[in-house]
Amino acid sequence: MVKVSVDLMGGDNAPVKIEEGILKAVEEDSTLEIKAYGLPGSFTKSHPQVEFIEVSEKIDSEDDPVKSVRRKKDSSLVRAAKAVKDREADACVSAGNTGAIMAAGLFAVGRIKGVERPAIASILPSMDRRGMMFLDMGANSDNKPNHLYQFAVMGSIYMEVMENRKSPRVGLVNIGSEDIKGNELTKEAYKLLKDSDLNFTGNFETRDILNGVVDIAVTDGFTGNVVLKTIEGTATSMLKEIKGAFLKNALNKIAALILKKDFGEIRDLLDYRQYGGAPLLGLDGNVLKAHGSSDGVAIYNAIKQAKRMAEADAVSIIKEKVGIE
Repeated sequence: MVKVSVDLMGGDNAPVKIEEGILKAVEEDSTLEIKAYGLPGSFTKSHPQVEFIEVSEKIDSEDDPVKSVRRKKDSSLVRAAKAVKDREADACVSAGNTGAIMAAGLFAVGRIKGVERPAIASILPSMDRRGMMFLDMGANSDNKPNHLYQFAVMGSIYMEVMENRKSPRVGLVNIGSEDIKGNELTKEAYKLLKDSDLNFTGNFETRDILNGVVDIAVTDGFTGNVVLKTIEGTATSMLKEIKGAFLKNALNKIAALILKKDFGEIRDLLDYRQYGGAPLLGLDGNVLKAHGSSDGVAIYNAIKQAKRMAEADAVSIIKEKVGIE
């Protein structure tokens, strides 16, 4: 059995949609156990594979991440993360405050010795339907060249172990493909990556995100978060415009019925819910950040991903290659 601890109180749709995702996951998988942490009454159903654990506090989206994690020891997020540290759970999932999840991961779970900065790694859609990893997505707003190098190493291990991609292609996010482009951070990081044994393909321009030209795109947390929010906003706006065009008149509605399946495939390609959670690579345990607006489907997929991470034991492999004993 794989045990996953879940923060019931994190995210815009907590706790109702979190519970929904949990129940969908356990009903489908008899080898999964859930430890659900939440305020009294936040889990309404009973299931033999789910243990509901009451807490007295929750961390809100407007709370200061570090202060709230340090002060709210009995919050659903901190308790769920601590379960991983205490080996009561094999992985943790939360859709809560990104900064608080990272702080809880660092304080409650701990960082792999030798990893300078953990990173949030998201799988973004690509036209080949395989997806690509983008990191860091906002764990760190300021980074050094060696941080980006370690992100690339950890991302490569994850993609090999979790996605079965041998020698995954690594690109460095930059303003141009030429090796002389960029600021001091990207120029120094470029040298480190080029001299490494990684499958480094050079600089990567973000206009190619959907084209699947690399398996892993590495950047600093500030840039990564801006890119992520831009993609999300653009995808949402474009899908809304397309839907509006289909409903504009009777002729377009007929066309919409004909193209319904194709439009559905495009919508699913850009649907973040299908990609599970974003692992916090560099922590000494499996911690995943689900999207803040996650519904039941997104939580279900995040839990499935957390289980796969625990079974693959990617953390141990990262320790071997990056960590210091």
